[in-house]
Amino acid sequence: MSAAAIEGDRSVCRVQECEMGNLVADAMLARVADQGVQIAIANSGGLRASIDAGEVTMGEVLTVLPFQNTLATFQISGQGVIDALENSVSQVAEVAGRFAQVAGLKYTWDPKVAPNEGRIVEVLVAQNGGYAPIDPAALYSVVTNNYVRNGGDGYKMFRDGLNAYDYGPGLEVVLAEFMAAQGSYEPYLDGRISVK
Repeated sequence: MSAAAIEGDRSVCRVQECEMGNLVADAMLARVADQGVQIAIANSGGLRASIDAGEVTMGEVLTVLPFQNTLATFQISGQGVIDALENSVSQVAEVAGRFAQVAGLKYTWDPKVAPNEGRIVEVLVAQNGGYAPIDPAALYSVVTNNYVRNGGDGYKMFRDGLNAYDYGPGLEVVLAEFMAAQGSYEPYLDGRISVK
């Protein structure tokens, strides 16, 4: 059940924070938070539809997430996360599917900087009820999908992740169960992705 329409259009989700991106990233992170996972990264290319207000069917969930991707967890340095976010914003002008929707972190990027030349201005990771600057040298636990974890959409830095496990539940199952647990889901934006 959704209290309002959930925006998932590619023209929105591939260039900025979007409601569907927040929902999917939140659902991914919630599923594995008890394993110590801190950050979720969802490629916008994996989000294929919006959801209307009202009852949400499994068919609708499968329209949003049609690729049968599975949850994948791994560990990577803070620098690896920053590199991943640089990749995320490297093809915004082309409205490419690599644009990252996230949970457990906030990032700010500068479109005036050339791609892969330092567009990522700030990365903050959720901790102790607030946010702290990411530590490039520290190791972080990340959840994404198996396609991205294996280097899809330009995320080649994830292929070298430590303790990788690509065989979690299907993303569509994770989303459906997360929404069911919410009762009536309220779509939202909270400024987790911003432009300088």
